[in-house]
Amino acid sequence: MTTRTRLLDPAVGRAMSAVSATAKKGLGDPALAELVVIRASQLNHCAFCLDMHLALAREYGVSERQLDLLAAWEEAEDVFDERERAALALTEAVTVLTEGFVPDTVYERAAKHFDETRLAHLIGLVVAINNWNRVMVSRRIPPGGYTP
Repeated sequence: MTTRTRLLDPAVGRAMSAVSATAKKGLGDPALAELVVIRASQLNHCAFCLDMHLALAREYGVSERQLDLLAAWEEAEDVFDERERAALALTEAVTVLTEGFVPDTVYERAAKHFDETRLAHLIGLVVAINNWNRVMVSRRIPPGGYTP
């Protein structure tokens, strides 16, 4: 495996970081934001992002139980509340566009728990982490480079 050290043009990296930070701030719930980015990173097999965001999730007080069961959140009904479950369902639908679109039922479920602005930030966050996952995976950046 070859590690490719130059990630992006610095201006592109700054722009992507700004999108990520703006979406996360606009969502208004840093713990939920970390659950969302971890779930997308699990689906995209991004070890670097998982390592980074698991550390951040712990800083924001996400429980070890939630982190342990995140990959099976649909079966862990008592571990995630309905708002978290709606966000995770939308995260999966945006991350894995197998049908070519996000199903209306998934979108409507999320819209019940997030106002228009927060829903836009949630979608922006999912799009941003998917971009970062693709950069880190395509460049084969290993875990361990992030320090809080």
